[in-house]
Amino acid sequence: MASKRDYYEVLGVAKGVGDEDLKKAYRKLAVRYHPDKNPGDKVAEEKFKELGEAYEVLSDPQRRAAYDQHGHDAFDPRRRGPGAGGGGFHDPADIFRDVFGSGGGGSFFEELFGGGRRQDPKGAMRGDDLRYDLELSFEEAVHGCEKEISVTRPTACEKCSGSGAEGTPRRKNCQTCGGRGQVVMSRGIFSVAQPCPRCNGQGSSLENPCRICEGEGRLERTAKVKLRIPAGVGTGTRLRSAGEGEAGVRGGGPGDLYVVLHVRAHELFERDGDDLHCEVPIRFTQAALGTEIQVPTLEGPAQIKIPAGTQGGTTFRLKGRGVRNVHGQGSGDLHIKVVVEVPSRLNSAQRAKLEEFAQLCDESVNPIGKSFFDKARGFFR
Repeated sequence: MASKRDYYEVLGVAKGVGDEDLKKAYRKLAVRYHPDKNPGDKVAEEKFKELGEAYEVLSDPQRRAAYDQHGHDAFDPRRRGPGAGGGGFHDPADIFRDVFGSGGGGSFFEELFGGGRRQDPKGAMRGDDLRYDLELSFEEAVHGCEKEISVTRPTACEKCSGSGAEGTPRRKNCQTCGGRGQVVMSRGIFSVAQPCPRCNGQGSSLENPCRICEGEGRLERTAKVKLRIPAGVGTGTRLRSAGEGEAGVRGGGPGDLYVVLHVRAHELFERDGDDLHCEVPIRFTQAALGTEIQVPTLEGPAQIKIPAGTQGGTTFRLKGRGVRNVHGQGSGDLHIKVVVEVPSRLNSAQRAKLEEFAQLCDESVNPIGKSFFDKARGFFR
């Protein structure tokens, strides 16, 4: 037991690490040293087993407490103190189900250990889906557009047409697993069955692999993909382009491409769903006397009437002048909020006229102010 490395050191974490950080550290290292990614590498194989053993102990609160108190001696079968024996047999696969998830198809656990993407006897496997983040201008998102993007992905090998073989594929049983597709690895008091690292769980290998793609049936290539962006999309909208993901392995079907949209902010408009909001400044004389002003819309300028006595912050609605709904359910509205500007500088003539105007004003000119001060009068006594 004394020759074993400290479990916290194995996982590269501090002793007081939380459950989530412990899980993240284990997942990162387990992927790096998994035998499928390191075929024939004995060092990686040993590290993978060591990681599993360390996580199995530290992820269990009772066993972790025993380890923190007694170290590796806590699990020495010669001991009979707390933690000895670990509380019975545990299915080693539970360790990975806990970390990577279980249940629905396509989980990381299933893909890592061969249960997610089903392979046929010829080794065909569906390609992975891809994600692409695309930035759009405000106008492109609102009106819709067409885009062409470059995607680097595994594509079907032209030499073997994706089969992975020179000519007609001929297969032979894997010598490592004897055609079973799995190998059994011992770890402590139990054994773990996992996909064979030599044949990647297929149970056989090609006798005549393609010299260009080395039997995988695909090569890394950059391709152009044309996209039609519908009108009304917003940040977070996800578009699916079927069959534009990674090519399948050895003739398997392709994955899909998912394009996630990010819309740049506009200098005038703010968007709220399908509605648009815009602030328009007007002079205080226009607000007092009333006027007509020109305001911007997505389709060009429009005229709105400002009634005499309009207060700052008043909002006018232009029905149907917002964003077209992405699902074709009409359009939103444009809300114009007027901001009354007060002159920051006055010449002598302007000041004289305003002072004359102020002397002419009584409470009937400012009904809102009168109402406020009537309510607030008690605070000034």
